[in-house]
Amino acid sequence: MRFRDPLGCSRQVPWLEAAQDVVFEESPAVRPFPVRPGRRVAPGWWWSSTTGRLVAYGSGVMRTQLMLLDREPAVVALACRPVELVWREESKAVGHAPQLMARLQDGSGLLLDCAGRSGPSVRLAARARVVAAAAKAAGWSYRLAGPPDPVLVANVRWLAGYRHPRYAAGPRTPALVEVFASPRPAVEAVCELGDPIAVWPAVFHALWSGVLRVRLDEPLHERAAVSVARQEAEAA
Repeated sequence: MRFRDPLGCSRQVPWLEAAQDVVFEESPAVRPFPVRPGRRVAPGWWWSSTTGRLVAYGSGVMRTQLMLLDREPAVVALACRPVELVWREESKAVGHAPQLMARLQDGSGLLLDCAGRSGPSVRLAARARVVAAAAKAAGWSYRLAGPPDPVLVANVRWLAGYRHPRYAAGPRTPALVEVFASPRPAVEAVCELGDPIAVWPAVFHALWSGVLRVRLDEPLHERAAVSVARQEAEAA
């Protein structure tokens, strides 16, 4: 496999060795993200609430998957295209750089590629099988992600606007947990807690961070049923 160290120098190391020793989340992208004229979404940066750092992405689909991974409790770090796996097929070398990498709580990693609306190409599907096998051999996992549910994406994108810690409830957290102890329409609880202009951002942040829960496969609205997440209820 190939990667770039934090100083930008290219390195080549056996995959099983690197999977155990290299901190890929500290590495820059193994290849730069091209800018294609005429495309609506150019490369950019995603601020990760998981790490409090910027993560580069190369396309809109990568940004969407970054957003979804940023909210997964098992994820502790994120990177875009930090590693390229290289293997030999017959007489030629083949390389593939998965689009995203996530470090998980147990120390293992997740490699992820984004398939288009029409599904993965034949080439991507073939390479995905090789990468999945390599990931499994190292105790990692691999995901070939299709387009996510648009309702889920729209809801999470809204909540992501309140992912920064400045929106956290702070001293209001105990009251927030108490008022949502049982599922109830969000607007009713918000009005009980105080000025809605000040309370709604705290509710949205709590929904992003998992303190509160709501169905995200249905459109969010002010009367959506919100409750305390199970782990928060047990802690209380």
